[in-house]
Amino acid sequence: MKKREPLILELLAENGRMEVAALADRLETSQVTIRKDLDALEKRGIIRREHGFAVFGGTDDLNNRIAVHYEEKRKIARAAAKLVSPGETVMIENGSCCALFAEELAGANPDVTIITNSAFIASYIRRSGNGSIILLGGDFQKDAQVMVGPILRVCAAQFYVDKLFIGVDGYSETLGFTGKDHLRVQAVRDMAEHADRVFVITESSKFSRHGVVPLSLPKEKPIQVITDQQLSEEKEKTLLQAGIAITKAE
Repeated sequence: MKKREPLILELLAENGRMEVAALADRLETSQVTIRKDLDALEKRGIIRREHGFAVFGGTDDLNNRIAVHYEEKRKIARAAAKLVSPGETVMIENGSCCALFAEELAGANPDVTIITNSAFIASYIRRSGNGSIILLGGDFQKDAQVMVGPILRVCAAQFYVDKLFIGVDGYSETLGFTGKDHLRVQAVRDMAEHADRVFVITESSKFSRHGVVPLSLPKEKPIQVITDQQLSEEKEKTLLQAGIAITKAE
């Protein structure tokens, strides 16, 4: 990925849509160069082009979300993969960091078994290593490519693992970890019931925002955050006071 592309995607993810001229000004390059970058991103389905504008492809499509803060997410994924023992069975919930983590894990730990409710992740890692994938059933959300609903709850109940890895949409000192989709939040709760520990893998920018639905994870479950080096001292202190362990990826 070119150095400009992550910057373009971060600007588009933040603003939704931007003029080509504005992107060129922000990145201090020519409009011709920006248009070439946008053409390449559009061919990969990450952004859309409108007359004089670039539009972020969509917040639920993991192909798009993976590209935002890609380097930070890749470091987080590598750090999380080190927490899994050879041959272990783990649950992984939907999300862009989760997808990169699953890819790292399957490549580094060929005997691992991954239980997931994410059809995207199952497809994304199908050629990575020799690990086994168990895809939980449920109602299929097309954009996010994830399984949710009461069937998912029944399927998750057939397993019990030591570790569940999840993504989040934000964190609030009063609400805790949050999501933006109540069905996906319920899927996280259902999976958390069948794991000893929960690992939140997400970039530090998520701690400056919050979703609308509290995850309400079981209080007896130990929680550990794996994030990047940009986590502020204030947020780190808040998490530690809440009894949440922290690992910062290098």
